[in-house]
Amino acid sequence: MHKFKKILFIIISSLIIITVVVILIISPITKYLVKKYDEKYTGRQITLGRVFVNPLNGYIHLSNLKIYELKSDSIFFSADGVGANIALRKLFFKTYEISKLTLTHPRGTIIQNDKGFNFNDLINNFFPKENSGTTKARVHLNILHVKIKDGEFYYREQLIPINYFIKKVSIESTGIRWNADTIAAKFSFLPGTGGGDIKGDFTINLKNEDYRLAFVAHKYDLNIIEQYIKDLTNYGSFSANFDANIKAKGNLNDQENIAVSGQLAINELHFGKNPKVDFASIDKLELGITELNPKNLKYIFDSILLTHPYFEYERYDYLDNLQTMFGRKGANIKAVKASTEKFNLVIEIARYVKVIANNFFRSDYKINHLGIYKGDIKFDDFSTSEKFALELNPLTVIADSIDKNQNRVNVSLESVIKPYGNISATLSINPRDSSDFDLQYHFQKLPVSMFNPYIISFTSFPLDR
Repeated sequence: MHKFKKILFIIISSLIIITVVVILIISPITKYLVKKYDEKYTGRQITLGRVFVNPLNGYIHLSNLKIYELKSDSIFFSADGVGANIALRKLFFKTYEISKLTLTHPRGTIIQNDKGFNFNDLINNFFPKENSGTTKARVHLNILHVKIKDGEFYYREQLIPINYFIKKVSIESTGIRWNADTIAAKFSFLPGTGGGDIKGDFTINLKNEDYRLAFVAHKYDLNIIEQYIKDLTNYGSFSANFDANIKAKGNLNDQENIAVSGQLAINELHFGKNPKVDFASIDKLELGITELNPKNLKYIFDSILLTHPYFEYERYDYLDNLQTMFGRKGANIKAVKASTEKFNLVIEIARYVKVIANNFFRSDYKINHLGIYKGDIKFDDFSTSEKFALELNPLTVIADSIDKNQNRVNVSLESVIKPYGNISATLSINPRDSSDFDLQYHFQKLPVSMFNPYIISFTSFPLDR
């Protein structure tokens, strides 16, 4: 018995020593192989810090991972740590399964130049076009329980140019299996500059491209819009943020196939010559969406409210403030629209809104409450020998129960006219035929002499009072 125990002890000790030695050896071997064959199989240089591989349970951990740009010393992707659990047993059944994948503080950069991206070479390496005459045994790949902690991702577009990033990115997903089409994940992130945050979840079917999305945003900064606006204008500045609590479902291949409900608000929007001089601004635009479904011809809104909108139109001897900014007759906008090389987010949003709103008057539409409050509209004409100025402030427009099924829809307008006068108007319109309407308007205490800049230009004689 004593001799048997001694033999058993030696065997167990030997196995432990062999295991430890294998673990200690296989980790530096793995690091060496990555360093030796990185460019051969990926086309990119890859560097690693500490590597730990446990062949017994399939656990791998890479620290200080860096993947460089193609033939460059710039970093394409890096992570403080990458941990993966590989299901070793399933390798014998031609199934590669990462049962858990964790990325700690990953940092990635997407660069777009013309229509190409800085990761196109990786796609070509790992997903080459298959020859139609060859058949290969299918390999199954599962990546499960994916977690990204404290990520930071950059997007750079070189033609416009655009430089934008998000930080504190957190993503948790159940992953994807080779025999399943659906991916689901929860996410949250902050803008790289400015305030606010976004969090939500999504589900997408990779086969038919149906999706579901729900997200909540708090005062999320829209400074990325300014970078695209600079491509459309000769000068100017833009700032805004938004709140949202939106649920949506649809299909990526059909723009009209979307169903949206929830609340959306654009806050503190400013657009003008510079951050201190506005041509247009909005304190708040609120949309209460009950059901927005263009494909099923439904546009049901609980409310559309606009608080303190401001707009200033200036006319000069040559052009006006809008054409000075956007080019003669919108030449800058037309040039960007005509370009097939550039992606402009502002243009794409405008096109998408046009697609969604295309069927509005042919649909079942309803707006329980439409309101414009504390409006301020200015008109300054410098093209005459004497400046002409007119302002509507405060401007109020109210309409309740805008419903296609009603016989008439009533809209009321009231405003003070500066420097003198008042205006009020009521509009009654047939919701099924916009050419059928009744309009009553009243101007009060509006001095005709304020129009002398035009009267003098056409007659050479002013009106005193």
